[in-house]
Amino acid sequence: MKIDSKLVEEKVRNLVKPVIEGMGFRLFDVEFKPERGWVLRIIADKEGGITIKDCEDISKKISALLDVEDIIPFSYFLEVSSPGLDRELTKPEHYEFFKGRLARLILRTPVNNTREIVGKIEGVSNGIVIIKTEKGETLHVPLSYIARGRLEF
Repeated sequence: MKIDSKLVEEKVRNLVKPVIEGMGFRLFDVEFKPERGWVLRIIADKEGGITIKDCEDISKKISALLDVEDIIPFSYFLEVSSPGLDRELTKPEHYEFFKGRLARLILRTPVNNTREIVGKIEGVSNGIVIIKTEKGETLHVPLSYIARGRLEF
């Protein structure tokens, strides 16, 4: 059976986001991909971090909802987790989510003659990440220029 992973992710995101936010958490991402069988990964967070108990509570709440809505017409594994320390920043929402945090961007296309930028995420607007470097420069980096973005610690 051929399945459109991105379409499933979008449908699941729209379904679970209000539930997760209603529980006091933020939805960071949804991933649906084949690993050892299909895995639906719900990544959530909250101020101060998320606990294993929080992940269990979210899992119980959305598992029943997913069963009723039957978005995925075959068996899969549901995994609920936190973004983690080494989570890649791949979408505009990720940069907005971690606004104020230090990040390292590896670029495909240079900005200010460099392919690596370390700085504080100021925000994102119209596909442009705004980052203030350690030298105090404010750079506007198109998401399409970013090969890899990660938080720095």
